[in-house]
Amino acid sequence: MNSAILLLGTNVGDKRKNLQNACDSLKKRVDEIQKCSSIYKTEPWGFKDEQWFYNCALILQTHLLPDELIKDVLEIEKIMGRERNHSGVYENRIIDIDILFFNSEIIKTKELELPHPRLHLRKFALLPLAEIAPDFVHPVILKNMKEILEECKDECKVVNIGNL
Repeated sequence: MNSAILLLGTNVGDKRKNLQNACDSLKKRVDEIQKCSSIYKTEPWGFKDEQWFYNCALILQTHLLPDELIKDVLEIEKIMGRERNHSGVYENRIIDIDILFFNSEIIKTKELELPHPRLHLRKFALLPLAEIAPDFVHPVILKNMKEILEECKDECKVVNIGNL
């Protein structure tokens, strides 16, 4: 069995419902959602917009391999109405599902880079991670999530708004 840590985000429509729908879809494709963080309301990172994001992190147990999991994640996003922008420009989205970690593997393919390469720069990802996996050690940085969060220089506002 494999363990994966994902981050979900949305800033369009009924954000709480979007997160719940993504969780429900993931439950059908993986063996178990082991933990789910609180929801964090976060200002947009990398672009300006009035619509703040709702984010949460999940720990999954799955029989899937990383290449299978990313295909399922992208399919869920597409079914929910996400149209990926391949320009590299950040934008509003109905759902964004990022795989942050898969076990403690280091992977770099065309489709997937793990651990997520910008995770350590983003308080909106680190806060929910530190909530559900504070002692998980980043396999490249070699520090746990709590330590990485303490060192993060990100000044974006992130507020815990309760459970899903």
